[in-house]
Amino acid sequence: MTVSPCRHNLFVDRKGLYQFLEAVQQNCLKNNSMQIVSISLEIDLVDPLVILDTISQVNEINFYFENKGKGEAIAAIDSVAELHIDGSDRFSKAEYFIKNSLKNIISFGNNNKPFSGPHFFCYFSFFHQNFQIDYPFPSATIFLPRWQISVKNQSCMLVMNSVMNASVNISKLIQTLFNKIDTINSLKYHSPKIDNFPSNYQRTSVTNAAHFKNSVSSALDKIHAKHLTKVVLADALDVKASHHFNLFKSLNNLRQIHPNCYIFSTSNGKGQNFIGASPERLISIYQQQLITDALAGSAPRGKTPAEDAANANSLINSEKEKHEHSLVIDYITQRLSHIGLLPQVLPPRLRQLTNIQHLWTPISAIVPPNVHPLKIVGQLHPTPAVAGAARDIACAEIRRYENFERGLYAAPLGWVDSHGNCEFIVGIRSALIDGDRARLYAGAGIVAGSDPEKEFAEVQLKLQALLKALV
Repeated sequence: MTVSPCRHNLFVDRKGLYQFLEAVQQNCLKNNSMQIVSISLEIDLVDPLVILDTISQVNEINFYFENKGKGEAIAAIDSVAELHIDGSDRFSKAEYFIKNSLKNIISFGNNNKPFSGPHFFCYFSFFHQNFQIDYPFPSATIFLPRWQISVKNQSCMLVMNSVMNASVNISKLIQTLFNKIDTINSLKYHSPKIDNFPSNYQRTSVTNAAHFKNSVSSALDKIHAKHLTKVVLADALDVKASHHFNLFKSLNNLRQIHPNCYIFSTSNGKGQNFIGASPERLISIYQQQLITDALAGSAPRGKTPAEDAANANSLINSEKEKHEHSLVIDYITQRLSHIGLLPQVLPPRLRQLTNIQHLWTPISAIVPPNVHPLKIVGQLHPTPAVAGAARDIACAEIRRYENFERGLYAAPLGWVDSHGNCEFIVGIRSALIDGDRARLYAGAGIVAGSDPEKEFAEVQLKLQALLKALV
């Protein structure tokens, strides 16, 4: 990928941009080819969620990602290049697509700022093949957005990616860019309060209580018979409203209610969205430094400080919860070691969220330049935190017990840039939105010592936390 510097901090002048685009076009003409230009400009502070709500269209693919604690948010809207695939080799095909696309991208602008330059947005389904024929998302989607708006530490970056060939009208292209900047700048930075939560939803449990508890009991029998050591069983709740769900308001509620989680949303360009508030990072890589989370073992938050401390203490000292947590740590370190990384296990701690708390152990490693982020994602997914152990046996059991398609639930969603930096989360505490209908997903890890009643209660707690945010 070729990079040209931007002369100004805030806006590049039109003449300099025109000369850059003209040179690219001449090269396309000479070689009878096309290229993608990626233009990065620092702009005034805006709220990427407001931009997503304002300029995205129903028939356009998009992606939203926010971590309030890290002071960052990014919206990716429409696409100039995309790949939709199924199959067990989806991670390697996605890696090839990104590498091949980068060879044909030439960048211009301020490329030293966070979230500058081309970013590829990716989401994968839990299984490499969806059994539900009409499930609205393929098992892998990777796209380079036409528009990307991001905030990091109160700095705002706009990236436009556009196809360049011999027939492109350069003046029109530049005008499109500056018109978009004018539109974005007209939108004030937005941090609205939480919207009221309607309570008139029709709710239908996809897996009724008795079926879920029986599944847990059956899984425990297999665990006691040493068939496997853990399986994560999910439940789904179907919700119907008297109106279409408002994506912007629902996402805003999620980021207000769950400031310590990753807020995410992705659209398939056909009217369906997958959204959620995940506490679980799969991997992040910055300047070859990888961090991943072992997150397993749960307890509710207390209604009083004393009760909260007692629940935390019980969680920390529970042999059952510690065993469940250790399965995830062992799995992650083994999988990272398998591809030549040297994982370092950091001290364990508690991850305390609004209504639930988890045992949490960060794991770090240095990533060699020849190891692509998607190779690591493919190695790790699905971890015992969302599938079980042994992995293949647990996944077969999940297919047997669950009567619905997981799809994007508990699967990797995130982005990769041109330098090998990335961030992927696990799509738990999530919902598939389709007009006035939503399907909510949540799960619980079943290990020796699990109690069907308590596991069912844990899943309902997670479902209710997400349901509160939908409007």
